[in-house]
Amino acid sequence: MIYVENKDLVIPGQLLADEEYYSGRGTFKENGKVCSSLMGLVSLRNKKIRVIPLKSKYVPKKGDVVIGKINDVRFSMWDVDINSPYSGILPAFEVFGREKKELNKVYDVGDVLFLRVVDVDEIKKAKLGLKGRGMGKFKGGIIVEIAPTKVPRLIGKKGSMINMIKDKTNCKIVVGQNGLVWVKGKPEMEQLTKNIINLIESEAHTSGLTNKIKNELYLAIDGELPPEETEEEFVLEKPKLQNFKEELEQEEELEEEKNNKPDIGEVIEEFKRKNKNKDNTLSYGDNSNNSFILNNK
Repeated sequence: MIYVENKDLVIPGQLLADEEYYSGRGTFKENGKVCSSLMGLVSLRNKKIRVIPLKSKYVPKKGDVVIGKINDVRFSMWDVDINSPYSGILPAFEVFGREKKELNKVYDVGDVLFLRVVDVDEIKKAKLGLKGRGMGKFKGGIIVEIAPTKVPRLIGKKGSMINMIKDKTNCKIVVGQNGLVWVKGKPEMEQLTKNIINLIESEAHTSGLTNKIKNELYLAIDGELPPEETEEEFVLEKPKLQNFKEELEQEEELEEEKNNKPDIGEVIEEFKRKNKNKDNTLSYGDNSNNSFILNNK
């Protein structure tokens, strides 16, 4: 038996389900019962139940795309703050290859970069790289911070939420999986986008959030709610009986023409008979040249 629903807010120690359910991340089993081990949102998938924490720090994973800020420049690498308890490094060879260049002339302390996690070692230190579309240094714009666990809600299904915000504000937006978001546009649109992102973070657990955000954007930018989307009524057309009748008549006319069409063999025989009755004969003479001639006697 299940005692909670998907996206319910739960607290540590709260009973979630009986033993027929599997214990996932953020939960534990005690005497056959599944309980929450933290404060967060319930996530149900088949018979597996887990709890997503409301607040958590980013734990780097290989392949993640992140936004980081240069903290220090060393001899052969940059130290990067990736909004995590774990440190990040950008080796010089990931940027230059084997070339020798002064690092601080390329990226200096305070620069903000879009990076990819190339590898993570046993103590969770992240090696970063810049290979990939759009990777590199950000110029201008603002950085908005949200809980890493809320990033999927900000992006939405197939990018629906983030694309709606981009289209309405005309801002460039890049979302890092570490909970940092870069926004660049007109100053008033940057601030509006920041407010919208903060609203999504605070209400990520609520249903109907996409429509709420859409209304907020339209009210802020257009001063009115968006037009209601109406579905087009589907009307089943009646069969056009007259057309069927015309088709049948056409088929009958074609069939009649076919039946009345004379046979070519009969036409030839009739032609022969008429000529014989007129006392004319057909003969095959002058075999030397095998010609067909008509002789009148």
